[in-house]
Amino acid sequence: MRIIYSILVLLAFAYGNTATAQEKTFTLEECRNLALANNKQIKSAIHSIDAANEGLASTKASALPSVEGSITAVHLGDPLSTLLPSEMINGGLDIKQNIYSGGKVNYGKQTAAKTVELYESQKTMTEAEVLLSVETSYWQLVQATERIAVANKYRDMLKELRQEFQNSVDAGMTFKNDLLRAEVNLNNAELSIIQANDALILHKLTLAQLIGQPGNIEYSVLEALDYDYMPIVESGSIENRPELAILNKSLEIDELQAKILKANQLPQIGASLSGITAFGDGANFSSGKNQLYTYYGMVNVSIPIFNWGKNKSKVREQYYKIDAAKAELEDNRELFNLEMVNAQMRLNQSFKKIKLSEVSLKQSDENLRLANDRFSVGTITGNDMLEAQVIWEQAVLSLVDAKSEYMINLASYKRATGSLITNDQ
Repeated sequence: MRIIYSILVLLAFAYGNTATAQEKTFTLEECRNLALANNKQIKSAIHSIDAANEGLASTKASALPSVEGSITAVHLGDPLSTLLPSEMINGGLDIKQNIYSGGKVNYGKQTAAKTVELYESQKTMTEAEVLLSVETSYWQLVQATERIAVANKYRDMLKELRQEFQNSVDAGMTFKNDLLRAEVNLNNAELSIIQANDALILHKLTLAQLIGQPGNIEYSVLEALDYDYMPIVESGSIENRPELAILNKSLEIDELQAKILKANQLPQIGASLSGITAFGDGANFSSGKNQLYTYYGMVNVSIPIFNWGKNKSKVREQYYKIDAAKAELEDNRELFNLEMVNAQMRLNQSFKKIKLSEVSLKQSDENLRLANDRFSVGTITGNDMLEAQVIWEQAVLSLVDAKSEYMINLASYKRATGSLITNDQ
């Protein structure tokens, strides 16, 4: 029996695409797009950006003149009614404008804008984390599908061999030992199929949740473990990682907060203009008329003089926070570099596993072919034949596992270099 691995791959691919008329088939790219559109974590991050944008709009509006109006109805009893009209309606209109605040208004707008950018970077980080989970689940699903195909093929081989053993036992040509061994191996193969099917169900449920699909959806995946596997020779860069952008934006916000605190030590100047109207018997106390119209304007200057060094301490406290943020940024940069190097090493180890597994598979194919030839002429025992089949199954599964491990590690490497969202290697 000549076992050709390419035929096995086609069998696995065909199994992965066997579906009812209602079943959907998803590519990896479709799963990525569905996750970006439907995942609840990403939607939460989008809402945070919306809230930050509203905060920015509010901060910008605070720099513009504010206008407030009021209407008051008054009824006065004795003895106040002898001095003022017993019944009045008063109306007022106030216009206020900040003239100078040491730059706090401008720094506030910059802070709000940086906050929006920070939440956008957090959304990017959430997208990267979700996409890593999507790709991991996707390739685990492909792996489970192909393991089922291998297990079914192995079971069919065992059934065929068991029947040969049964025929030999019935004819009195051999003892029952080989038949019993075949039965044990067949039971183990059935258990492997059950375990692989359970894993398939769990991976389907996980992936469906990540891409925002109902848990009872019937679907399969399109890709097989057919990829141009290559090692990563040159180290990548971590500069596109959203975590670095978040830390940098946080540092910039801390620096703006320091400027705002320093601005609190400068004079604050504001102006207001108010208009007043009143209606009532003799409301105009200068002319005796029943209507009063007037206005007044004010300029307010507030100058900090002495507060026991409280403002200076707040500024120094903020600068210490800035120093801590800088140290955290550098520490995380080093950790991200280590993570990238580790991801690259794991990816290259997976590549080496693939190459070694391919050699082992060729050897196990040849070993199984020779075992079949020798068993057919009676030069080896049934136990030798069973062992050759086990070696073949282990070699095929090792290659399937190595390839799926490579694809998962490739996604992890892209995540470590900040290129998972763009899907660049």
